[in-house]
Amino acid sequence: MNIHEYQAKKVLAQYGINVPKGGIAYTPAEAKRVAQKISARGPWMLKAQIQAGARANGYFSGKKGGKGGIRQITQIANIPNEASQMLNKTLITSQTGPHGRLVSKVYVEEFADVKHLFYAGMIIDSSAPAITLLISDDIIENIIQFADMGKGKFLRIPLHYDKGISDEKIYEILNFLSLDKSYLQSFHDFFGKVLFTFINLDATMIEINPVGITPEKKLLAIDAKINFDDNALFRHPDIVKMHDDYEEDERTLRAKRYGFQYNEFNGNIGCIINGEGLALAAMDTIKSHGGGLACSLNIKGGVDKEKIANGIKLIMTNPRIEGVFINILGGFMRCNMIAEGIISASQDVGLSVPMVVRFEGTNKEEAIAILQQSNLPVIFAENTDEAAEKLIAQMEVND
Repeated sequence: MNIHEYQAKKVLAQYGINVPKGGIAYTPAEAKRVAQKISARGPWMLKAQIQAGARANGYFSGKKGGKGGIRQITQIANIPNEASQMLNKTLITSQTGPHGRLVSKVYVEEFADVKHLFYAGMIIDSSAPAITLLISDDIIENIIQFADMGKGKFLRIPLHYDKGISDEKIYEILNFLSLDKSYLQSFHDFFGKVLFTFINLDATMIEINPVGITPEKKLLAIDAKINFDDNALFRHPDIVKMHDDYEEDERTLRAKRYGFQYNEFNGNIGCIINGEGLALAAMDTIKSHGGGLACSLNIKGGVDKEKIANGIKLIMTNPRIEGVFINILGGFMRCNMIAEGIISASQDVGLSVPMVVRFEGTNKEEAIAILQQSNLPVIFAENTDEAAEKLIAQMEVND
């Protein structure tokens, strides 16, 4: 589950982390009133609230090359006009895709007087495995960019959830950022609280982009993004209340009703998997063969054939889909249930694009037999690499 910037900052503030003073507004007039409460003289920051990054470099639909979704305002009289240019408009960024996101509210915030900015992100690194702190002195749009950065461009620090952050690790951060030891206490206090927040709220990511250092050597969360583990939300009813249905499209909401996770990307291949590891493997493999995902559906266990069929239809009816990649590792989720779901979905919406299926695990042979007897034009593969290769080759034939 994701939340908005203003919500993330409220959460961080509750845990003693410094954030700029700000308030949410739904109309231009309200934005002006909030600004007046924050500061009598300004300047102010005006920020479009959508659950996507790269807002400053984005543009509003029909105004490519114009002002983005984060603006500095120096005159109070200009705030209503600037807010009206954002509210009820579609903001397009590198993370929203071409369809963009509708801005229904703006966050008005005091301008932060800082002398140094840097990136900080906290994630769960499954390869370690450990909660991991990522630090960069470069300006980046989001945490995904770390995959393309050279090792000398960022710092990766594994943390122990039961030991906190040692002075040694803080010194490592200070050396990386070329800061002296006089910053030790403020850095230790800031990142200690971020780690406590991360653990206490079952977060999967906290991104502070950027962190600002004030002239008084205090650290300030100038922007913030928090993702939470959906499986742990039952422990955090206050966080659940922050969920914004308007930020999710109809397919995502329908998938949630079925108990599945649905994500959209910018490619033309629909992917159906059962597990995060399979999802990442499929994405990387498809990319290595020159393809790209349009959307993915993570089918979890404990559901019936009807829900599986409805989930598969979400993928098959996506207008951007030119091929379907199904990669299932049968365990509690039996392969034959997926096969029956494919047939049921195809009977309702047809199968007009190539579909490659890779089954492994529980009831694999039964599942293959079910699909073979259905006479659907399904292509079978023995492994993920073969499946991606066959799908992209068939899509090229159909072009």
